[in-house]
Amino acid sequence: MTSRPQLIFLTCLFLALLVVPFLGSRYLTELAVQVMIFSLLALSLNILVGHIGLVSFGHAAFFAIGGYATAFFLTRWQLPLAAAMPMAVLLAAAFALVIGVLCVRLKAIYFAMLTLAFSMLVWGIIIKWKPVTGGDDGFVGITLPGMLASPQSFYWFVLAMVSVSTALMWLLSKSTMGQIFVAIRENETRASFLGVNVRQMQLIGFVLAALFAAIAGSLMAMYLRGMYPQSAFWTQSGHIVISVLLGGVHSFVGPILGASLLYLLEVTIHQYTQYWPLVMGLILLLVVLVLPEGLIELFRKLYARLGRK
Repeated sequence: MTSRPQLIFLTCLFLALLVVPFLGSRYLTELAVQVMIFSLLALSLNILVGHIGLVSFGHAAFFAIGGYATAFFLTRWQLPLAAAMPMAVLLAAAFALVIGVLCVRLKAIYFAMLTLAFSMLVWGIIIKWKPVTGGDDGFVGITLPGMLASPQSFYWFVLAMVSVSTALMWLLSKSTMGQIFVAIRENETRASFLGVNVRQMQLIGFVLAALFAAIAGSLMAMYLRGMYPQSAFWTQSGHIVISVLLGGVHSFVGPILGASLLYLLEVTIHQYTQYWPLVMGLILLLVVLVLPEGLIELFRKLYARLGRK
C-alpha cells in the first residue's frame, strides 16, 4: 500500500480517536487507551522486523524496562512526570545500546535467540529483585499528577504521546535512514558494498525500536498504576511479533491493524473462554498459511479493486 492510502487511514483513525472520549463510555475510553499503547508497541518492533529485517523475541524487555523505570522514578524518587518518563525511556535506550552491540553481530535465529535470552534475563531480575521491582507481586501504587488523574485527561495524554511517536516513526520510515534500513533488509551485502555501515545502522534501529517500546511501557505503567513481571516474559514478546505478522510487516499501518485486532479479539474471547492462547496459535497458523503478507494484503487488493472501478 502506497503512502497516500496509509496517510488517509492514519488520519481517519486519529479523527475517530478524537471522538472516543465524547461517547460517554469509560469502558470504550480505557479500551482505546490499551489499543493505542499496544499499537505503539507493535510499531516499535516493526522498525526491526519490517524495516531492517531483524526479528526480536525479546522486545518486551524494553517495554518492561520503560514501565518499571517510570514506576520507580515516580514513586520511589518522586520525580515529576516530565522528568521520570524521559529518564525511563533513556534508560531503556541505554540498555538497548549495550545489548544491541552484542545482538547485531549475529544473524537470523541467533539474533532472535539472544534477544529472547536478554528478555528472560530482565524477567528474572524483575522476579528476584523484590525490594526494587516488587517481585511476583509487581510494582504497584503509582500516583499520577492531578492533571492526569481522570480517565479523560489521561486519554488525551496517551493520544498525544502515541500520535507524536507514530508521526516520528512515519517520518523515520520515509527518511534517508529509513531507506537505508530497507536496503539492509533487502540485501546486507549490497548495502555494505554501497558504503553503508550495516552493523552501525542495525544498532541505531535496535535502539530506536527500544526507545519507542519504552514509551509504550511507560504509558502502560501509568495506565495500570503499576507494572508486572509478565510484561517482560517471552509470551509478551511473542504477542508483539504475532501482532506485527498479523497486520503485515512491509507496511507502516500493518502493525497498527494487527495489534488492534489481536487485542480486541483477546478481550472478546476472554469473556467466553480461557483458551485464548489456543486461539492465538490458530491465528498465527492462519496468518502463515493463508495471509503471509498479513491483513494489509487484503486492504491492498480491496484498494486496487476500488481503483479499477
